[in-house]
Amino acid sequence: MSAAVSIIIPVLNESSCLQKTLDSLSLLKPAAREIIVVDGGSRDNTVEIARQANLTVFISPQAGRSIQMNLGAKAATSKYLCFVHADTLVPPDLVAVIDKTLGDRAIAVGGFVSIMQGTTQTRWGTSLHNYLKTYYGAIIFRPHLFIKGLKILFGDQVMFCRRDDFMDCGGFDPELPIMEDAELCMRLVRYGRIKLVNRFVYSSDRRAAKWGAVKANLIYLYIGCLWGMGVSATHLKQFYDDIR
Repeated sequence: MSAAVSIIIPVLNESSCLQKTLDSLSLLKPAAREIIVVDGGSRDNTVEIARQANLTVFISPQAGRSIQMNLGAKAATSKYLCFVHADTLVPPDLVAVIDKTLGDRAIAVGGFVSIMQGTTQTRWGTSLHNYLKTYYGAIIFRPHLFIKGLKILFGDQVMFCRRDDFMDCGGFDPELPIMEDAELCMRLVRYGRIKLVNRFVYSSDRRAAKWGAVKANLIYLYIGCLWGMGVSATHLKQFYDDIR
């Protein structure tokens, strides 16, 4: 019997990596109750790949990761929501980990340790930075929330939470083009602690591959610091182009 977890995947022109992600999700034991793919207007065969896998597919009237994930969450029928990016591979016991983590009512949100890798290498430096910013972002910029359990999770860490809490706090801010996941953490922390689970997920290194590892990490740091100081995410989006 499938566990009470709905997996939501926002996509836009992800034909190069979606099949691999769906293959990893097909190996889940136990299986998720449902996998919902929300497309933002792909011009490649992303939608066809999802439909060939017999998944629930929605076409969002407007592109935007926040908008698409909110649409998927609204349609979800499970107790728990899990947001997976189209270029991220998850462990086969993902559902069991979610069920165990959120079985503790003191925990409101969970995420995994993200390892960035490509076809020929693993970006250990970038992966370490991603791990550390989960903590230092909260400690430096929101210390009053850190002591209440805040950690700053990002989308490539496969965030998961209770559907009731997600809907009650308003979900992802549809006005945010980036940093929507960090902003959601700050609102969900009032329902409980945020936990970084000591398990790995594997995401594409396509940004580091295009920009170079040093430039990529400097951009991540620059955007994170400016956001922490109150610069609008709309302004910061200019430094964070979409890469497919």
